[in-house]
Amino acid sequence: MTSDLHVVLGAGPAGTTTVDELLTRGLRVRHVNRSPIRNAPAGVEVVQADVANPGQAIAATEGAATIYHAVNVPYHQQLDLMPGIANSVLAAATHHEARLVVLDTLYPYGEADGEAITENTPWAATSRKGRMRAALDKTYLEAHRAGETQVVLGRSADFYGPRVLLSTLGATFFPAALAGEPALAFGDITLPHSYTYLPDAARALVDLGTATEEATGRAWHLPTVPATSTKQIHELVEHLTGKPLTTKVLQGPTPTGPFDAQFMNEYAELFYQHEIPQNMVSKNFETHFNRHPTPLKEGLQTTLTWYKTHLRNQ
Repeated sequence: MTSDLHVVLGAGPAGTTTVDELLTRGLRVRHVNRSPIRNAPAGVEVVQADVANPGQAIAATEGAATIYHAVNVPYHQQLDLMPGIANSVLAAATHHEARLVVLDTLYPYGEADGEAITENTPWAATSRKGRMRAALDKTYLEAHRAGETQVVLGRSADFYGPRVLLSTLGATFFPAALAGEPALAFGDITLPHSYTYLPDAARALVDLGTATEEATGRAWHLPTVPATSTKQIHELVEHLTGKPLTTKVLQGPTPTGPFDAQFMNEYAELFYQHEIPQNMVSKNFETHFNRHPTPLKEGLQTTLTWYKTHLRNQ
């Protein structure tokens, strides 16, 4: 790689936070999104392009040393759109001989080994979206093994943190907790469940984008604190806010609030994540990169502070 340009695809919470992390490290950044990017930080080159189109993807990533794939689409469009986006982005990375860093999920594991999910856990997805993600990951890694371009996957659990709205620990939880109103929760909240702090994920993605070649060609679990129950997180937030917290627990994928019928119909096959233990272990990443997850109390306090500002500005 002869260029020092880092290109981030996608302007959702993950893509935008990755841009921030790249800037913090003094790296040259281009931010690409299908719709216009408003209020980009100083020094960031902004490009509007639909990376599902191979020609646009190649043009938008011209000169890249590293490409960060943080593009996502609504659940009801994932099966139709994500494979095409993946193939287009991979073709662009191959064309430019750029390293491709893919933000990935736990979906390929399905319901396997929920008590300790490691990078060696079998891919046992039974959901349509899980099988699709597993197939894409296989394609990415096969391209790496074939020498087409360097590829590395960074897998995350459910996000929480600043900018994270559409999450089970997002806009249906924190505003209610701050207001002392009933907060939404999913499934069995007494089971261990992994939550990844978004700034930790962004730092780790940039670690993967700037690491030596030996770190590529595989999936890594991004730094995540050991799983605790959602109920314990609620108790910690209650302590941090100083306000009693009550919860409305959905025992199944029932439309509620921003999670409308269309969303829940598509999310139903993934609801198992809230009905079994889910403990994503990130020890390998933490040891290799000497990068550790933000303590839960600190991450929750920062998230609450962000939400206070966010709510005031609405």
